Amino acid sequence: MEQTDPTVLISEADIQARVVELAEQISQDYADREQLVLVGVLKGSFIFLADLSRRMTIPRVIEFIAVSSYGSGSQSSGAVRLVMDVRGNIENRHVLIVEDIVDTGHTLNYLIGMLESHKPASVKTCALVRKAERAEVDVDVDYLGFDIPDKWVVGYGLDYAEQNRTLPYIGTITPTD
Repeated sequence: MEQTDPTVLISEADIQARVVELAEQISQDYADREQLVLVGVLKGSFIFLADLSRRMTIPRVIEFIAVSSYGSGSQSSGAVRLVMDVRGNIENRHVLIVEDIVDTGHTLNYLIGMLESHKPASVKTCALVRKAERAEVDVDVDYLGFDIPDKWVVGYGLDYAEQNRTLPYIGTITPTD
């Protein structure tokens, strides 16, 4: 697959500064509660989740969940499929979904409903980036890194066909399919 280098949209320094701010806010908001369960949405959230968790000052555990709505292309099918559920018991626990990107809102809406079926004490959401203009489902993002334009983004966990996921910044590309 031939493509040019991504154009930087959000620098590594800006990402790291915002991650620190989010970790401080989440730590403050959950300071008086039992251990927080961070549920990272694979694969895209793994870098964001690791950095966010390392900067928190409260007790926390990490779980993962995997869903699919894109396949290998650049267009969401709109149908969300559960690939892997959380393994630990989240009943009566405070849960924070950590997502890389919210664009249409279908995936996050699905995840909230699915995790609520496990009867947690609460479910809140944290997303690195959001494409507000692409929203098809009204879904709250409780902790948001950045609002971005409707462009394909890669880096810091985000990918295009499994490429550019490990870039330290978020950049834009033009998909080739």
